[in-house]
Amino acid sequence: MSAATSEGWVEAFLEMMAVERAAARNTLTAYGKDLADAQAFLAGRGAGLADAAAEDVEAYFAALADRGLAASTAARRRASVRQFYRFVLGEGWRKDDPSRRVDAPKKGRPLPKILSREEVDRLIAAAGARDGAQGLRLGCMVELIYASGLRVSELTALPLAALARDPAYLIVKGKGGKERLVPLNAPARAAVKAYLEVRKAFLPKGDAANPWLFPSRGKGGRLTPRRFVQLLDEAAADAGIDPARVSPHVLRHAFATHLLEGGADLRVVQTLLGHADIATTQVYTHLAGERLREVVATKHPLGRKR
Repeated sequence: MSAATSEGWVEAFLEMMAVERAAARNTLTAYGKDLADAQAFLAGRGAGLADAAAEDVEAYFAALADRGLAASTAARRRASVRQFYRFVLGEGWRKDDPSRRVDAPKKGRPLPKILSREEVDRLIAAAGARDGAQGLRLGCMVELIYASGLRVSELTALPLAALARDPAYLIVKGKGGKERLVPLNAPARAAVKAYLEVRKAFLPKGDAANPWLFPSRGKGGRLTPRRFVQLLDEAAADAGIDPARVSPHVLRHAFATHLLEGGADLRVVQTLLGHADIATTQVYTHLAGERLREVVATKHPLGRKR
């Protein structure tokens, strides 16, 4: 089969993921890149995604392990190829699934990195200490992520309407377009209020109707996740924290772990994070293990007796 056939199948697969499964744009981009990587490898063997044999796919999976990729990246690429072939099989375009006989290597889930409460306080202070409007904006963004466990993509995509009236709750649109209700604490609400007073300093020229909470003069009209990460690194350095230990996702991890350490219910944390499966949330119980063991020892009937 021609390369055009493979490309057509990939296009149909991505369209299905977008329409039927409401996959986010970043997810679709990742699938596209993963399948392009597989197609490039298979082309070197004189094959393509459309006509690859099991041996070809097996060779590709083995090559992923030899390329020094992060375990999570290699696992995602294998998963993308497997999902693609399940779709192709379901459409009847092939009568076999060449990825089925290849076993994925077992890998342990790494524990997420977190910051201590004292380090988060220092980071927020350092972010807010930047000059003028820049400090108010960065301080607000850090407060929002830590107070609500937002993903960086959710943070930078917040519309102005979501916070303009100083609400006690924030409606966040997460993965797959799913919405969830997230409460805002007093410091976060105060940070938002202070930032809104200087927001106009970041508006693109002639764009007073810009809909984003965090506008930018860049091409997209809003602050990008990449730019926020750069600013966060600078704040970490100012706070005396190794920037390699700090990221938007690390703040999200800190939010979840500190809640559990404070005695929050795991199901509540799952809801706040927007996790579809509680197994994803349970990884934080390892980080808050000492606190959870203390709760069992002091609250369980047998624990109290002993």
